[in-house]
Amino acid sequence: MTKPAFPTPDHDHGRCAEDALAHAERVCRGRAQKLTPIRRQVLEALLSSHRPLGAYEVIDQLATERARPAPITIYRALEFLMANGLVHRIESRNAYLACAHDHDAASMVAFLICEHCGSVGEIVAGAATQSLNDAARQTGFAPKLSVVEITGTCAHCQARQ
Repeated sequence: MTKPAFPTPDHDHGRCAEDALAHAERVCRGRAQKLTPIRRQVLEALLSSHRPLGAYEVIDQLATERARPAPITIYRALEFLMANGLVHRIESRNAYLACAHDHDAASMVAFLICEHCGSVGEIVAGAATQSLNDAARQTGFAPKLSVVEITGTCAHCQARQ
């Protein structure tokens, strides 16, 4: 059976966030990059749930514990985190989602967006994305970025209905 794309309702979220931070530290150390305090705080804000947050939601969350950060500071931190594969941008929501998975350039993902609870799951979609890119190339188009987002209802929300 395929690994669930969404965390189970009884998962240990504290442990989940700790593991994701440890992953981020390993990635940055392995790439000789710095996980500065603001980058860590932005990542922690995104790890506070399994729902994507907009940049201004991150700012609001950080402002509860410290001086309100400037938007440019948050956007720079988000750019760094995305460049290092630690955060994904959910295009349709103009929001960001923390990621604790190792992705190489060939492992394309699709995002599963629950319309009921707002949670976002992630699945490997390499073959599907490659097919789309190949179809685009056959028309003479040179694809640069493929983002696959699928909306629907997660298993947890289906079980509650």
